[in-house]
Amino acid sequence: MKEFERIIFVGRSGNCREVMAAELLKTKPLWHKPEILARGLVVLFPEPLNQKVEAIMAGKGFQPGNYMSAQLEAEDITENTLVLTFEKSGIPKIRSKFPDIPYLYVLTDVSGDELEIFDPTGQDLITYGICYETLEKSIGKLADVLNDGTFAFDSVFEGEDQ
Repeated sequence: MKEFERIIFVGRSGNCREVMAAELLKTKPLWHKPEILARGLVVLFPEPLNQKVEAIMAGKGFQPGNYMSAQLEAEDITENTLVLTFEKSGIPKIRSKFPDIPYLYVLTDVSGDELEIFDPTGQDLITYGICYETLEKSIGKLADVLNDGTFAFDSVFEGEDQ
């Protein structure tokens, strides 16, 4: 089993799906205790948590406090960092800025889900709730994979160029 010192969820802005995913994973029992972060790929200045995300999370008992988005930086990444994004199109964007990330994957490739996690930005509150529920299931599966070691991190893109 691979022990990650840090798990980072990366999306465009760092204040939507990324935060929901990170907070959900923090609630899961893991056999090791990695630092779990949410980061954006393009964060020109720190922004508070998306208001609809905050409403959904508060309704589920989360208290995100004074969260402010942060950009993914080289200092965030070590040889034992797992970086997860939400769609395949995010991989080349992240890889172009950080070519040496050893563990960069799409969340649903790791969790074994068929569909990528959609971006609810700009949609109604119900859509954010559906995104949260979808993430909740995928994060549960991610925790299972991290705990039981059934995911071969080196071979997820076997025959495919990351």
